[in-house]
Amino acid sequence: MARSWPMTSLPQAKRFDWRNLALRIASAAVLIPAVVVAAFIDVGWPYLTLIAVGVTMLSIEWGGMSAPRSPMRVSAAVTVAVLVVTVLAHQLAHQPYLILLAWGAMGVGALAAGLVARGVAERPADAAYGVLYIAPAAICLVWLRASNQGEWWTLMLFFVTWAADIGAFAVGSILKGPKLWPRFSPNKTWSGFVGGLACASLVGVLIAMPSALRIDVPRPFMPAFQLNLGAAALIGLAVGIATMAGDLWESALKRRFGVKDSGDLIPGHGGLLDRVDGLMFAVVVMAAARLANHLGWGH
Repeated sequence: MARSWPMTSLPQAKRFDWRNLALRIASAAVLIPAVVVAAFIDVGWPYLTLIAVGVTMLSIEWGGMSAPRSPMRVSAAVTVAVLVVTVLAHQLAHQPYLILLAWGAMGVGALAAGLVARGVAERPADAAYGVLYIAPAAICLVWLRASNQGEWWTLMLFFVTWAADIGAFAVGSILKGPKLWPRFSPNKTWSGFVGGLACASLVGVLIAMPSALRIDVPRPFMPAFQLNLGAAALIGLAVGIATMAGDLWESALKRRFGVKDSGDLIPGHGGLLDRVDGLMFAVVVMAAARLANHLGWGH
């Protein structure tokens, strides 16, 4: 009589996470109207209000994540410090050198937040770091939009960042392969990293293409973008790297604080910081690229 062996099912291959991809696309789609409004409106109080609301939410999430025993006090300290820096940057955005005062104020605000957190937070330095983490993005967002052709640079920032995030997730989920940084972010792969960079660079080129190829596109609101294709590709690449670096850095911070998400703005998918972690690094790189362009590179 032939011996029968127990039947064991083979492990099922992990299916493509369409829900997560849809969330990333939906997040970008929901933000598109706000981004377009921010790009077209003048650098006045409405624009400042948009940024102020964002940094306030980020500061609240930072307090809850870094100081769970006393989140209100730490959140308040970080919020006040970042808002002061943001308003100062807004007032000095058109002054080439005076805006450096905003960076100096950031250091003072970080020190003040750390002092306020003494005695109530496990690590008061985390409150100080919260200011240093959030404020640079706010300063650069204000300055970038206030610069010459700031409308285009602001649009390019957001679209390249979204391309890097969505491209990395889609390519990494399909191709898989070796992990990028398994210690802190076990789901990210090298294939996703390369795919995200390719998408970011391509979108940068697409944004600059009409002007670079001298294609006459109706522009009722904005003048033509003055950026050549080579510079656009390099900027897209650099911003893509910054986007994924910001994502990895936030993963490391969450691991350090022992939390899964930065907040619960989107039930089951985390807070605002989980959605804009890459953008916070990307805007600093984009501002540096804009400064280089102002000095003559990329025309």
